[in-house]
Amino acid sequence: MEIKRGSFTAVTGESGCGKSTLTLKEIREQISYVPQEPYLYETTVAENIAYGRYGSSREDVIAAAKAANAHDFIIKLPHGYDTISGPRGNTRSDGQRQRIAIARAIIRNTPIIILDEATSALDNESEALVQEAVKALKGERTILMIAHRSSSIASADAVIQFSLSRAV
Repeated sequence: MEIKRGSFTAVTGESGCGKSTLTLKEIREQISYVPQEPYLYETTVAENIAYGRYGSSREDVIAAAKAANAHDFIIKLPHGYDTISGPRGNTRSDGQRQRIAIARAIIRNTPIIILDEATSALDNESEALVQEAVKALKGERTILMIAHRSSSIASADAVIQFSLSRAV
């Protein structure tokens, strides 16, 4: 499989066909990963984002949050970026957790970002905000989105369809 640098490529197919096992260990340092159910630590929103890159400044955190379409909801939280996320991030909605996880991937500053079913549990409004963030990264980073929803991959430059037997 060849993926053009700076492109947005979608990987889709049936559950269990191998979509999520594409990544080789040797290139993991070049990749930021956003899972279907991101984990947030019971610490501040800023720290949850900053975990993506050691030594990140507050300005870096805010820039990543803006790029992930998370800044607007974060500044409305009781303590803004200093609001505690709660156990496993359970005080945030699915869409908010996803956008914080995307900000964490952005701040890591890798050339490749993999979003693994990152929009599957989101409502239409949250999915649209995530899609906006992904579109803004297109050309700047190589985006690999693993998804079932056709709306999630609608703006992809290329789509690789997997089946249980092989890639199509």
